[in-house]
Amino acid sequence: MTAFSTQGQSDPTVQPVPASVVEQVDAADITLSNPKRAVLSLGSNLGNRLETLQGAIDALEDTPGLRVKAVSPVYETEPWGVEPGSQPSYFNAVVVVRTTLPPTSLLERGQAVEEGFGRVREERWGPRTLDVDIVAYADVVSDDPVLTLPHPRAGERSFVLAPWHDVEPDAELPGAGPVAQLLAAVGRDGVLPRPDLELRLP
Repeated sequence: MTAFSTQGQSDPTVQPVPASVVEQVDAADITLSNPKRAVLSLGSNLGNRLETLQGAIDALEDTPGLRVKAVSPVYETEPWGVEPGSQPSYFNAVVVVRTTLPPTSLLERGQAVEEGFGRVREERWGPRTLDVDIVAYADVVSDDPVLTLPHPRAGERSFVLAPWHDVEPDAELPGAGPVAQLLAAVGRDGVLPRPDLELRLP
């Protein structure tokens, strides 16, 4: 087990969440008034990849005002944007959550989870212990440079579309169309299902 195992230990990423956000979301979580659906993509190609993905899911579930509703099967994929064989392969998955966090706070929480699992941002397509991306948030379409929604490259990435399609076959990527059609267009090359591996709902 790594130092960030969630079994018998507290979530290592809780502290970075600002106290004001925790108070706001705690209040909202009592009734979960008007929660929004969001889709997150998880990836890891360093260390114990499966354990890291499960730890990230557990950490997200521990976030006030956020509940993990669905977890996809695991896929093994080639790294994006680099020479073949230059990095270890990724384990990828998609989670669907319901949350009262606004998009920017959800982004902050995702980044805090990444940092809690040792994410280092040194190069754009570099290897990483954990990657947490917001793929879609409700039906929001925004070109805000801090958080572009939906994720600007989600519709081109089979490692996002394949696991997303598994958990939500009828899903649509806002502004781009049905996930099934997008996946059919990009194909499944370089995306290998791993039925021998499993992530669990918290």
